[in-house]
Formats: sequence, structure tokens, C-alpha cells
Amino acid sequence: MIWDELQSELDALQAAGLRRKRRTLDLPCGPQARVDGRSLVSFCSNDYLGLANDPVLIEAACAGARNWGVGSGASHLVSGHLTPHATLEQKLAEFTGFARTLLFSTGYMANLGIVPALVGRKDAVFADRLNHASLIDAVQLSRADSQRYPHADLAALERLLAASSAGRKLILSDAVFSMDGNLAPLPGLLELAERFDAWLLIDDAHGFGVLGAQGRGTIAHFRLPAARRLLYMGTLGKAAGAAGAFVAGDATVIDWLEQRARTYIFTTAGSPATACALLASLELIAAGDERRSRLGQLIAQLRDGLAGTRWRLLPSPTAIQPVIIGDNHETLRIASALHERGLWVPAIRPPTVPGGTARLRVSLSASHSDEQLAQLVDALRDLA
Repeated sequence: MIWDELQSELDALQAAGLRRKRRTLDLPCGPQARVDGRSLVSFCSNDYLGLANDPVLIEAACAGARNWGVGSGASHLVSGHLTPHATLEQKLAEFTGFARTLLFSTGYMANLGIVPALVGRKDAVFADRLNHASLIDAVQLSRADSQRYPHADLAALERLLAASSAGRKLILSDAVFSMDGNLAPLPGLLELAERFDAWLLIDDAHGFGVLGAQGRGTIAHFRLPAARRLLYMGTLGKAAGAAGAFVAGDATVIDWLEQRARTYIFTTAGSPATACALLASLELIAAGDERRSRLGQLIAQLRDGLAGTRWRLLPSPTAIQPVIIGDNHETLRIASALHERGLWVPAIRPPTVPGGTARLRVSLSASHSDEQLAQLVDALRDLA
């Protein structure tokens, strides 16, 4: 029976230390969480600037709901594209330096829409091996020839591009890799895209709002121009503190995506109240140097605190600070021991990361206190 097969596979996941567990929080997103009646310091969320529960965003969302309602009522191309959506797209274009932007419901839906709209059966995609699942799924959906290059290996990518006779070529990469926290070599990727006449799509889910001047993202961090062949995808549910995503690029390319990206065309537009909250968020991000500086201080405090222990931190300059454990069960044991001390740090295991690289994924926020981080450092040093 199919039910028995499913249960058997669930049991196998449990035995391998790979079964995920969902928890329900009783407090808003923030450093302090309450789960099952227990208070925990959370190092789990992607709320890097501490905006998810910021009073300014809350008031903007409330005012937006009063003025525009809660739902959009239709897809953007029917009757769901309201003034807050149009204003947000314009402000995002100005903020990122691109000609136009297009809003999506989530980053996952953005990637699933963009890639198949740009390439198809006779084309080729060149993707970093550590790309996010949404990019991997987008390539499969496009039916283009998929060629994956070793992580951040520009020489390998150059060889693949040189050997390709595909009609259209698309280079695909995370900007900040979500499980390692390191940055893609964006200047080299753009140079290869220019030389081999390829599109370059960058997923900056974890860099937008955090990196670059005024938080304008990883492209600004590297001081790259808004090149015509460059497409920039940013999510709005992480550092921006709300929900949704956008893609920025050349006006003609964005026009094309508006006509061909199925995950844009065939879904209801996001809440106008959320768009109003995001307009307020953009202002806080632009003026958020103090928050970004605070985040940098916390990163240094964590790395300095764990120096000299057996814990191996990956060379990440971002809010994502992975602590490599290796074994799945050992990683779960350490995460459980931290939980007993009132610290919530997720255990990340395959298939999210390669086999043998299970890890604790410490996510820092500008809203963490020195005392909260010291509590985590002390606990990890004790467990080491």
C-alpha cells in the first residue's frame, strides 16, 4: 500500500537523522522566541536587520491596510496591480540602480518564473553547484541543458562556456550562499557573461539590505554596474523584514518577463498592505548603516569567541555563520544540547548541504544583544 511505503520512507529519514520538525512560535519574529511554552534565544531567522517586528513597518502595514485593504483581489496583469505595488517597483529600481523591477510573491516563485522565461530546450544554463533549491528547480523546469560547475570555480565555468554551442546561455548563481555564507565571485561572473554573450542571473536573497552602500546588495558591494545582461533577484522577506521578491534589470528584459514569467502572470498579486510596509522598509534600509555596523560587530564577536575551539567556522563575512559538525546525528545532538540551554540554532543536514558537512547554521540579527551572543559562544565553547 502507498501509505505503508510513505511511512517506511519517513522512518528511514528518521533513522538517518534527516527528518525535519516544524515548530510553532508564540511570539513575533525576533531574538527572543517562545516555543511550546519555553523561552529560547533564536539564532534561526533571516531577519538580519531586525525589521520584521519594527514599529515603523507595523504602522506602515496598518495604514496600508486601512487605505488599500488586505488583498489585491487578482493577478498583477488583471486588476491586482495597485498603486503601492507600482510605487514599490519604482522605488526598488531607483534603489538598485536598474531601469525596471518586477514584483513576485516569493523568491522561490521569482526564480521559477525568470529562468524558464529566458532559456529553453536548445539553450544552456551554467549553475554553481551550491545554488539554492529554487534555482536548481528553475533549471529543471526550463528544460535547458544543465551544466553545473564546481563552487565558485571561474576557470571551470570558463571552460564550459567556451565549449558550449547553445543558442542562449545563462549563468546562474547565488550572490550569498545560504548555507555557507560566502560570496560568489560576481566580478568574474559578469566578465565571463560579457565575453561569452550570456545572461547572468544573481540571486541576492541574503545580500539585499545587508551588503553594499546603504544595503543596496552584493552588486553594490562589488561596485558593479547595472549591466544590460545582468538580472538581479532580491527577496523582501529577509533583511527587508516583510515578504515577497523582485527582479531588477534592463527595461526590455523586465518587459519580457512581465509577458512570459508564468509565476508572475498566473498568481494573485501580493497584499498592498505588505507593499506599503516595504516602502517604509526601503527607507530604513537606506538609513540603516548603524544596523549593518551592529551586525558586523556581532559577526566578529562570534568568530573571535569560537577561535581556538574544535568548531570549524566557514570563512563567511555575512550574517550566516555555519559551524561545521559533519555527522548528522552529532549535529542533532549538539543542537539539542544548545536547546536545553535555551538556545535555538538549526541543525542543517543533507540534502540541504552535501553529505558529511552537516552543520549548525547560526543566523545573526542586528537585534541580538551582546549578552545573547555571549550565551551562545559560552555554550559552544563548553560543548567543544
